[in-house]
Amino acid sequence: MTTAPPEQSPPAEVGPGGAGGQGGPQAAAGQAFLPVFVRNLWSANTVTVSVLAIVLAMLFGGVLILVSDEEVLAAFGYFFAAPSAALTESWRAVSEAFTNLFKGAILDPEQIGALAQGSGSWERVLQPISETLTYAAPLIFTGLAVALAFRGGLFNIGAQGQALLGAIGAGVLGFALGLPPVLHMLVALLGAALAGAAWGFVPGILKARTGAHEVITTIMLNYTAALFLAWLIVQRGIQDPNRTDAISKPVHRSSYLLDLPGPSLRANLGIVLAVLACAAIAWLLNRSTFGFELRAMGSNPDAARTAGMGVARTYVLVMGISGALAGLGGATVVLGTEHTLTPQVIGQIGFNGILVALLGRARPWGVLLGGLLFGALQAGGNRMQSYAQISVELVTVLQAMIVLFIAAPAFVKTIFQLRAARAARLETSVAKGW
Repeated sequence: MTTAPPEQSPPAEVGPGGAGGQGGPQAAAGQAFLPVFVRNLWSANTVTVSVLAIVLAMLFGGVLILVSDEEVLAAFGYFFAAPSAALTESWRAVSEAFTNLFKGAILDPEQIGALAQGSGSWERVLQPISETLTYAAPLIFTGLAVALAFRGGLFNIGAQGQALLGAIGAGVLGFALGLPPVLHMLVALLGAALAGAAWGFVPGILKARTGAHEVITTIMLNYTAALFLAWLIVQRGIQDPNRTDAISKPVHRSSYLLDLPGPSLRANLGIVLAVLACAAIAWLLNRSTFGFELRAMGSNPDAARTAGMGVARTYVLVMGISGALAGLGGATVVLGTEHTLTPQVIGQIGFNGILVALLGRARPWGVLLGGLLFGALQAGGNRMQSYAQISVELVTVLQAMIVLFIAAPAFVKTIFQLRAARAARLETSVAKGW
């Protein structure tokens, strides 16, 4: 008796995508890409933590706007009688503030409409971006100065003093020399870089020769630079002879940084130099022998010394380069927008550079983005104060909150329930013991 062979199922049709008509391994990989992308996106990586930190800071700023607005507080006084009025006033205050922040920092749609109707101009359209780039350029330079020292394990708090010396060098050369336009600008920038580098060499040499901590020495040098500037600008030959207050002679127009979009806008060559500086520092850190030694020293100075690297020499060089970068930041203010020396000529760009370096996680291109963000906050904050009657100090609070959340990634991770990621930690090497 014979047994019939078992019935076999017909072979599956092979589609154009592969076996089974499902597209094969390529289709499976395509189907798995989206969930994998979303899962990796919602993790405690650098980009996600930075963006969510900005979101948290904006939420915190919105709360401050509400509690500082008298009309909102009055509406909440009868919240249970008319809750819609309180909510409406809250939305009005917050939306008006952040709308003006956007208009002052990036783009004003009303100017776009005016340009389309023929009653506006391109200069008015570009003015918000111009202001953002103007404020960002010196912050990028001082942020790079701090970030470069971070990568070498040094905490350069002296960017403020180094920027002051750079401003002095650029200002004095700007009004003391009579040179052709482009040459005069280059000489003034070179003088600013050398002055800042000399001010940075001092704590570097003290660190290398005596072990003096750079935090202490740079703080003292900040005060020294500020007092030196206050003394210098009232001396004969430096002070403006037509003024009785503490202000220097104006720099010659031949030393001005070149305007980029047009003479009526403030954006100038400084932002281009800042981007080039970011590219140069990125190359220095990642492609040069000195950059390798710098990163090795920042990770473990004892191991670097054992490997035969000149740690003391690297200390001096990194502080000198950091000082030169900060000095260029001061020069962009004097040669770009202010054109005179005053006791408050550079504001707080050196101290704000520390915040920019932390926000950029001590990476050159991160510093560039951090400087642009802080520049946008400053430019938009001016419009907030003018149009929405919001105190400009609120912008400083927003900056501080952004850095606070950036420096505490575990806090952001807990609030948003982010997955763990190896790149989530803040990779800034600061001086040991601080």
